[in-house]
Amino acid sequence: MGLQDDVKAARRGDVGAMESVFARNMNPLVAFIRARAGRDLMARESAVDLAQSVCREVIQDLDAFEYRGDEEFRAWLFQQATRKILDRARYHNREKRAVDREVAIPDEESAEALLACYAELCTPSRYASARDDLARFEAAVQKLPDAQRDAVTMSRLMHLPYPVIAEQLGVTESAVRGLVARGLATLVEAIQ
Repeated sequence: MGLQDDVKAARRGDVGAMESVFARNMNPLVAFIRARAGRDLMARESAVDLAQSVCREVIQDLDAFEYRGDEEFRAWLFQQATRKILDRARYHNREKRAVDREVAIPDEESAEALLACYAELCTPSRYASARDDLARFEAAVQKLPDAQRDAVTMSRLMHLPYPVIAEQLGVTESAVRGLVARGLATLVEAIQ
């Protein structure tokens, strides 16, 4: 069964189809959240919990989604994740939060998902040592200019093709290629 069939069945309430839709996208979604959310939010929230919350909200909004292809569905899913990240960051940045009383959440489960997705950016030998480099890599992703970070995460984590990324970012396809190339070069340099 393809993604389109699963989305249609999920709209009808088929729990197995819902699980299938999100099983295909969970690891990239968790990796995307960790890459986009930043260290402060990840100290307060679990990337896996945020991803599950996004999935729950997407299921509730599935009737409003018009299926136009797998890439468009993933773009919509990751757009919902971006909204969730912004919402949670706003929540934690309100003045009434007692930041000094917060305890960091250990997030090994989402770290494993992230390592699996980041493996696509690394050579096999580099992947073997990726566990040691994860914090440095995430910091490097956060330091990328917004356009480069968006292009790299859409291309490598969301697996969106360059034309779809160009449409999402409002730039040309060649600009996306340049953003991805520069972003990946910066990341490789940062983790060496």
